[in-house]
Amino acid sequence: MSTREKKGIATVISKRPHLPTQISTVIIVTVMSSNIAIDSSCFADQPTQPGTQSKPNILFISVDDLNDWVGCLGGHPQAKTPNIDRLAASGLLFTNAHCPAPACNPSRTAIMTGMSPNQSGLYDNRQQMREVLPNAELMPRYFSRNGYWSAGSGKILHYFIDAGSWDDYFPDKDSENPFPRTLEPENRPVSLPRGGPWQYVETDWAPLDATDEEYGGDWLVSKWVGEQLERKHDKPFFLACGIYRPHEPWFVPRKYFDLFPMEEIQLPPGYLDDDLEDLPPEGRRLGLNRYFAHIREQKQWKQGIQGYLASIAFADAMLGRVLDALDNGPNRDNTIVVLWSDHGWHLGEKQHWQKFTAWRVCTRVPLIVRVPKTAPGLPEGTSAGNTCSKPVNLVSLFPTLIELAELPVKSECSAPSLVPLLLHPNDEWPHASVTCLHQPGGYGLSTEDWRLIHYANGEEELYDSRADRYEWTNLATLPEYAERRAELRKLAPMEFAAKVMPTANGRVKLKWQPATGVDVPASRPQGTPFDVLLANRTGQTVGLYWIDHEGRSHSYGTIEAGEQKNQSTRQGAIWMIMDETGKQVLGHFEIGKQRAIGEIPPK
Repeated sequence: MSTREKKGIATVISKRPHLPTQISTVIIVTVMSSNIAIDSSCFADQPTQPGTQSKPNILFISVDDLNDWVGCLGGHPQAKTPNIDRLAASGLLFTNAHCPAPACNPSRTAIMTGMSPNQSGLYDNRQQMREVLPNAELMPRYFSRNGYWSAGSGKILHYFIDAGSWDDYFPDKDSENPFPRTLEPENRPVSLPRGGPWQYVETDWAPLDATDEEYGGDWLVSKWVGEQLERKHDKPFFLACGIYRPHEPWFVPRKYFDLFPMEEIQLPPGYLDDDLEDLPPEGRRLGLNRYFAHIREQKQWKQGIQGYLASIAFADAMLGRVLDALDNGPNRDNTIVVLWSDHGWHLGEKQHWQKFTAWRVCTRVPLIVRVPKTAPGLPEGTSAGNTCSKPVNLVSLFPTLIELAELPVKSECSAPSLVPLLLHPNDEWPHASVTCLHQPGGYGLSTEDWRLIHYANGEEELYDSRADRYEWTNLATLPEYAERRAELRKLAPMEFAAKVMPTANGRVKLKWQPATGVDVPASRPQGTPFDVLLANRTGQTVGLYWIDHEGRSHSYGTIEAGEQKNQSTRQGAIWMIMDETGKQVLGHFEIGKQRAIGEIPPK
């Protein structure tokens, strides 16, 4: 690698007063995954805004698990994202935006509450938002309480809707299931054989011989959201649109696979074969995982890349339907648009597949903001086609929208508003962007020129972002960079909330149904989701499988010996336990009406 000049860190930020209220509309486009909550008690004495169209609308579009493989960010030369690119060309593209956490649940929780994981204590997917933050006020509820009609469709939170936070939802909010019907292959897996119970059942890919409408899923989400954009509303709206692809499984209509012929597929430009050699032990541990090795053994690497690119192209097409509905409807001229993803995704970089890391490939996400000149908090609007390289975080979306709509400040929001950068993208910005890892004290920190990864055990990695885009050269071990690391550490959070893991307190005990040689019954789920604890007392690793309504099994990972797993589920669901090989059924649980604990006994 060539050595390049290292630049300093900005220390000044411009501030500007609130501007007079004007009629406007805000649109937010979301790409990805988390759920954070906020106590609303401090707002009890604040009056609700009258139901008039005096505030901007907000369209909040989430695209799940999307890294920088979009045209305007240049992450992969073969990515086809004309609709994301046209949105970027009409607004402000943040080229150095990062997620609050590299996993769906903590990232989406942070975005929806404005509270970073180190503030809320919600760090990973195993935690339950309402158990950690029972009184949290989410973004739609905040806007509804301030005179908005809040509605949504698709995945916005981590596999639940949180019905009380919304005025309307598709599918029905009381179902607590954010997914409309979606076409899937009858027989699974299709392309990637199962490597064992550790493998997520949705890690698979294949083209489907179906139209977009027949496929359903995100097509139905974009249809419902488009219908809301095509009509006038009595109130300003907060409208969330959760586009699920390119989240796994990568099953989309064949025409999107056809855009990427297999013989032309290129490997990730950030891949380097020996990229783990200069990492500390914790970095090597996070990098190596069984997925990438298994995918290569099955000769499915390029097929997986094709599936990811195809799923991105499909998601982009669904975004195009939403943008077209906005452009052709009555809300076109008074809408702010924001597009983002909950976190990035590895496809072999650092010998890793999936997410959960603090490297740039996993923390950096698309973020586009377009503000019309009618927005009360920014009457100048955003200039078309501008870019901003300042380090920003998606936790800032909540306070940014509040300022753009000129609504009461929410004191719990832990990140600065982006409005100063929307006005002057090149102004100095004293803030670093912090992505919290799954353990308190672990994080990835980004400035305009540098990235510091600090693990909870104190190990570190340091990268020069200007000279080393793909983070191939770890500088943390070189003595001449010790001062730089110390400077960056000063920009990190000083406090980390304790990680609140699920407990068995007050839970009823599920009945263990040992295997009898008879088929495990199918699930008959009903009602709203809640969580159960599954505790492994067997002395060996076991596999956890959900049995769907047709009797098919779906892997939900493993539970190590002596460990427990918090699992979101519903009454009537069947959870099957198998040995680590995935060949022997040990037994199953049938979920009752309430939060419970299921203990898997020794043989």
